[in-house]
Amino acid sequence: MATGKVYMIPIPIAEGTLHTLAPEIPQCTLELRHYFVENLRTARRFLKSLHPSLVIDNISFSEIDKHNGADLATFRTWLKEGYDIGIMSEAGCPGIADPGAELAAIAQQMGATIVPLTGPSSIILALMASGLNGQSFCFNGYLPVKEPARSQRIKALEQISKKENQTQLFIETPYRNNVILEDLLKNCMPSTRLCIAVNITAADAYIKTKKVADWKTNKPVLEKLPAVFLLLA
Repeated sequence: MATGKVYMIPIPIAEGTLHTLAPEIPQCTLELRHYFVENLRTARRFLKSLHPSLVIDNISFSEIDKHNGADLATFRTWLKEGYDIGIMSEAGCPGIADPGAELAAIAQQMGATIVPLTGPSSIILALMASGLNGQSFCFNGYLPVKEPARSQRIKALEQISKKENQTQLFIETPYRNNVILEDLLKNCMPSTRLCIAVNITAADAYIKTKKVADWKTNKPVLEKLPAVFLLLA
């Protein structure tokens, strides 16, 4: 039985938006000395932005490897030894479209207490602002990169959306934002509603919902910024 607690700590999803975090996060991060993080540089910068006088070298970090995943043995050892552990995504909420989910699952198996802290999730915020169905929705992560799998997937999601009246959400690597927009406009029905949500929570956030037919006549050029795409047929 693990005696340490696990804190799921959200990270701002846009620069200069610490105000989007729950007020208990500064106190929690002031006390924690063990972290599993998706990106070490991001985590260190975040902690210093909250606590400029914090001695980072006194904190133990384990970075989640992009290919091999987290050091699960260390995670289990820290919990068994009674250390409280913070889990941080690179941006947004850990465990949501994020490798922190595997660590949360292990903590559950070990009987550890898991404390999810409140912060921004681009997926939920985009859905809130889209005007699309918030009662039934599905997040699909990334779409296939190559054709014909990409177009086939878009058409399949549109058919599911139409049949179930279900909002379909997905994300893309920022430099491919304009490519996925072209593919959506090419493959979706004119009447399908499409929401484009870019750089959510930032001062220049862009969140618009229109029918595909209307997007075709007024197509934006998207910046290379984090984006969420939502469709409802």
